[in-house]
Amino acid sequence: MTFEQLWRDLDPIGRSASSGGYFRQPFGSAERECHAWFLEQCATRGLEVESDGNGNTIGWWRAASAGGPGVLTGSHLDSVLDGGAYDGPLGVVSSFAAIDHLRDRGFVPARPIGIGAFVEEEGSRFGLACLGSRLMTGATTPEQARELRDRAGVPLLDAMSAAGLEPELGTGHLLENVGVFVELHVEQGRDLVDRGAAVGVASEIWPHGRYRFDFTGEANHAGTTRMEDRHDPMLTYAMTALAANKQARLSGERATFGRIEAVPNGTNAVPSRVTAWLDARCATDDSLAALMAEIERMGHDRAGLDGTVLAVTAESVSGAVHFDDDLARRLATGHAVGDWPIIPTQAGHDAGVLSAAGIPTAMLFVRNPTGVSHSPAEFAETADCLVGVEALATTLERLAGEGAAG
Repeated sequence: MTFEQLWRDLDPIGRSASSGGYFRQPFGSAERECHAWFLEQCATRGLEVESDGNGNTIGWWRAASAGGPGVLTGSHLDSVLDGGAYDGPLGVVSSFAAIDHLRDRGFVPARPIGIGAFVEEEGSRFGLACLGSRLMTGATTPEQARELRDRAGVPLLDAMSAAGLEPELGTGHLLENVGVFVELHVEQGRDLVDRGAAVGVASEIWPHGRYRFDFTGEANHAGTTRMEDRHDPMLTYAMTALAANKQARLSGERATFGRIEAVPNGTNAVPSRVTAWLDARCATDDSLAALMAEIERMGHDRAGLDGTVLAVTAESVSGAVHFDDDLARRLATGHAVGDWPIIPTQAGHDAGVLSAAGIPTAMLFVRNPTGVSHSPAEFAETADCLVGVEALATTLERLAGEGAAG
């Protein structure tokens, strides 16, 4: 089956008729339909399917003569709210197309090749990115995961059970025989565009974190309360958001308040509480700590002026990930069209979690002509996607061929 056919089958699932964006939240109907599509593709190719109690699934191509540690590829099928089509699914679709390419040219792997579909990579429902891979590697404990609730207050285990799963959170067995992981992903920036390259290899992932800012003030009447008599947490939030933007720009880092909740959320009332979530990303662990310390300081200073109170909670923090240098160079060099560029990324991925767990890991990026991501405007040209499929097939052939190292 061609890449184009695979893409057409998956493309309509979970797409909004109004915005064109995708709503494939974990354990919801659209994401489960994507998962059913994944199982169907595995069955079509005779792949041996294994799942864990976290919702992760791998389909293995085990040739009769294959042995030793397996080569795992794949990505995720969930999306951010109103997200793009390519973030995650491109890696899964390309994996199936790459296996089809290898089989068409008669390649027989000396090592098993697996295609993985990791659950809740975006953190769009339960607030913790890469939840599936974190659980399977032990980076998040079952006890921590059981405390997670979505915005409607639904516990993680209840959502999994409602989707027909039998939750058994923990490390499980899926990674026991994995010797190397390669994730293909659409680039979420313009580095490859600027270099004029269709594909690239990742060198590192910037450290990043998600932080909850709770601003507490005093509810009051929007009309009768003089401005100088207010203790308005919305004002403290607004000034803190501006301060975060300024500090990130000055240091060349990233700081984004992308979600906010107000209580009582009335048009004619000064709120009593504002909760906002900050996404921060920096080039080094030290620079992330420094940026957050400065944003917090400025937020507390503003709260003092406004007569409000600020509390900051780090909901998740991921340190810098440096991918296997030797593996990256090996995959990037020796191609007839020239070497592929090796570039950093500021976005988090399941590949980063597996790398931190000690599994040799690499990432391939496919050019995104606009650099837009986490948006309906996210895009990759079909011609570049096909180059990506060929690049992934070549990579899998190198890693799963006779005498492959790693």
